[in-house]
Amino acid sequence: MSYLLLFLSVAVGYFVALFLKKKEMRNMEVFLAFSGAFLLSITVFELLPQVFETPSKSIGVYIMLGILLQIFLEFFSKGAEHGHVHIHSEAKHFPWILFISLCIHAFMEGFPISEENNLLVAIIIHKIPVAIILSFFFITAGYRKSTTLLFLFFFALMTPLGSFISTNYSIVHQYETQITALVIGIFLHVSTTILFESSKNHKFNLSKMTAVIVAVILAYFI
Repeated sequence: MSYLLLFLSVAVGYFVALFLKKKEMRNMEVFLAFSGAFLLSITVFELLPQVFETPSKSIGVYIMLGILLQIFLEFFSKGAEHGHVHIHSEAKHFPWILFISLCIHAFMEGFPISEENNLLVAIIIHKIPVAIILSFFFITAGYRKSTTLLFLFFFALMTPLGSFISTNYSIVHQYETQITALVIGIFLHVSTTILFESSKNHKFNLSKMTAVIVAVILAYFI
């Protein structure tokens, strides 16, 4: 069921994007702020205590490597992981670099998902607004529908695939703490960037601040 929900979160984003108008995309900033705050909260409340059950300086190294990996990926994806997408209207060819970098990010997201944490909920909440924005820009940039759907289909598969491998291959379990720490670094970078980029001039208005507070409270109590 978790695999299906992860896949459908991207599908939901695509169908919502089909009915959105450009002026309505401004409202996505509030949803992005909520998703970023929720993902950050789950990371802090659940994943960080998990990897530091046995304190080790090497865990901090893996977290920093995760941050650096995400910075590297965003060099190619231009920040599409957090809804910061710029696609030129004249671009008609399949954006392979964007596709590969986003798929690596989505694949890594799936590894820490388990029944012991609420990361599944956080990833779904994170993916829906990002999928909406990504789909909307692909549609308005003039890509063929088949290209857009192909891109989103494989993007939607990546997180369930990462979760499946993490659950079913014992070799992954041997390095579970290190992989989780790496993904924590990715989440810390993405979620904090979402919070900053969802606010014009890095300032929060009342609606965004409310969304962030609600997200933190929900993440704490679920």
